[in-house]
Amino acid sequence: MFCFLDNTREALSGLLRAGRAGSNTTADHVTVLDQALAQIPDAHRHGTEILIRSDSAGCTYGFLAHIRSLREHGINTFFSVGVAITEPIREAIGTATGWIPALDADGDLRDGAEICEISGLLPADLLANYPAGTRFIVRRERPHPGAQLSLFDTIEGMRHQVIATDTPPGHGSIQYLEARHRGHARVEDRIRCGKDTGFGRFPSRVFAINAAWLELALTGIDLLCWTQTLLLDGELAAAEPKKLRYRLLHVAARITRSARQTRLRIAAGWPWADHLVAAYARLAALPQPAT
Repeated sequence: MFCFLDNTREALSGLLRAGRAGSNTTADHVTVLDQALAQIPDAHRHGTEILIRSDSAGCTYGFLAHIRSLREHGINTFFSVGVAITEPIREAIGTATGWIPALDADGDLRDGAEICEISGLLPADLLANYPAGTRFIVRRERPHPGAQLSLFDTIEGMRHQVIATDTPPGHGSIQYLEARHRGHARVEDRIRCGKDTGFGRFPSRVFAINAAWLELALTGIDLLCWTQTLLLDGELAAAEPKKLRYRLLHVAARITRSARQTRLRIAAGWPWADHLVAAYARLAALPQPAT
């Protein structure tokens, strides 16, 4: 289980779990979130609104209640999570009106997709399980080839997805809130990249060794993210680990020492030598950390 900071793409926390662990385990979600929040500097953790996004695995009453309770400790958190489509939600979708066009990631209208808020159509006993002010937004669209559809989707001829968020009215239209949640899909990119930096294959059958390996892999992810943020630009600033490994980390070079100086001598014909030299120059120009 992982938590990434979408702004910087860095891994804030990760928890290796046994294969029998449930996907909706509230305690594990709380542990990972608390560890992740602890990584954020105090000035931002207590002075900035923090949106917690998750798929439906994070839609447990205990986890959402924990997110809301963090406000009592000065951390202004909100949630946006996927919701399993149960019978009461299916009934609400069936009676929903006022559908409006959905937006894509660029803010343009998405062809064949509509959204609607169904908070007022859900039974009171279901809403009572969620933190006060929780809103439910459903999205329906024509299924793309290969989409996995439930029986309900097959009957309706549309693919449905529901999210729950406690972002209050006045903080963006439901079109914005739904498009904002769909940005959660970027976590899949981070996991894919993580598999290229270590946790694609674990080295041992011993759980503790693999847990330590995971921490090292997450450290590698963070080092690459901050290298790209602080030292690289252009294509390399957004490159994935395989490309960075080939172009920069495996550069043909050698270290020499003379006159009490250490030098990195890069092969003259290396195509990305200038990028590496520029990165070292930016690194040298960074302010020294306070002691």
